[in-house]
Amino acid sequence: MGPQLGVHELLHVFSFLEARDLLSAAQVDKVWNEVSRTKELWRQLCLRRWPCKDSQMRLGTQTWKQYYLCRSELEFRMESGRPEDFVCKAIAGHKGAIAKLAYISPKEPCFDGREKSVACTVSSDGTVRAWDLREGTEMWSSPLQPAALVNLVTYPQLQLVVTVDEGGLIKVWKAENGSESASFRLPTASSALEACDHPEGPFLLAACADGALFTLAVPGLQLRSRVSVFLDHPASPLCSPDCQWVFMWTQDSELGPKVFHTRSLLCPSEDEPPVSTTLPIGLTSRACWAPAEAARLVVMHRNDNGLQLVVTTYELGAKKSRDAVNILVQQIASFVLPDTMMSTHLMKGHGSEVLLLASGSELVLFTIHGLQLAAFQDHQKPITSVCVDQSRVITSSFDLSLRVYMWKKDSQLPVLKSCYHLLGGSHRWASGFTQVDSDGVSVAGVEARSAGTSVLRSYYFQVQRGRGDRVG
Repeated sequence: MGPQLGVHELLHVFSFLEARDLLSAAQVDKVWNEVSRTKELWRQLCLRRWPCKDSQMRLGTQTWKQYYLCRSELEFRMESGRPEDFVCKAIAGHKGAIAKLAYISPKEPCFDGREKSVACTVSSDGTVRAWDLREGTEMWSSPLQPAALVNLVTYPQLQLVVTVDEGGLIKVWKAENGSESASFRLPTASSALEACDHPEGPFLLAACADGALFTLAVPGLQLRSRVSVFLDHPASPLCSPDCQWVFMWTQDSELGPKVFHTRSLLCPSEDEPPVSTTLPIGLTSRACWAPAEAARLVVMHRNDNGLQLVVTTYELGAKKSRDAVNILVQQIASFVLPDTMMSTHLMKGHGSEVLLLASGSELVLFTIHGLQLAAFQDHQKPITSVCVDQSRVITSSFDLSLRVYMWKKDSQLPVLKSCYHLLGGSHRWASGFTQVDSDGVSVAGVEARSAGTSVLRSYYFQVQRGRGDRVG
């Protein structure tokens, strides 16, 4: 018999193996079995397959190996979409139409048996409610508010929900029990809210119908700054992935969109306005950030004669001197959309270079340079929302279905695979899905009813813990 490999040599060899090969190696003998269970091997497998920081992986009481096997099974079930893979429940409670849906549970899944999949909704009935999507039950409902609630954002790490009503009253609610903890009144109605998890502390961006932008500290909603951005034009803010930049734009206006340096909004100078710059474009219709980049901004706008839709990508940076900060904007790509895409109404980013555009009932993928990667026509009626994460894409439609797509990771350019439909209720009672969101273990859709009300429809994907060493 030849010389046996030592533990350190085995660890080095095993570090090149994929999960299936590592599980096979564990069957050789006792020594190989022990080495194959090493924490660092499975930690590296997890981080390679689902790139993120260690702290974002929610292991709970599990080992890295258990986490890898459970999450692999979850992805297999979400890609298959067989009836036995998930439980569908219609959850009613609101007496009005649901205006916004957002998860309060973290996007990274956990499989230790104590996890919950929780979403929050606001409605024209003047309440905010939290729902346990696995159980299909209401966890709590706020007291009736004096005006209809029109928007909400969530802070999963803080377990806080922020709502705004049609009059501009912002409130913070504790996700644990629905108790109110802070409030702030805007001078006019709110046009948009944006939650931002800044390294120095979370904050809220609240845009007003009169074109003003309020920056508020969270959780107390203390005013950090107020800036008049677009006079009498309702605007929308977008915070960059690194939270260093805030993009402000107003729909289809000749006014050029603006980029603000976040620190100048959080710590404003008494003598100087916030640091900002105006992009040399007008008639902006959509915008998003490339989620895998710190500050890569993608803007959809009209060309100079207003006849074509153009998608332009910018890289943002800052040049700091002793007394000032200058914003550096570099255009890195631009392309004209085909005439068939002139009705594009939704745009989302994936990774560093991929864009997902919804035009009517069609979902189309482009690179930021204009290369069309794929086009899907899985819906019979217009797409109403698109949910994108590193594993999947889910679309909702007025045809009363949700479509699930999965990313394939083995290609140089991302490839999206169309998988299956998740169906809603009866067309006799419902007019279609208006929103969709997901936290990794469940999918939630807002199903609009013909009577002007809404229900929440949840699809919870089940993982069998302790099923042995198999990769789904």
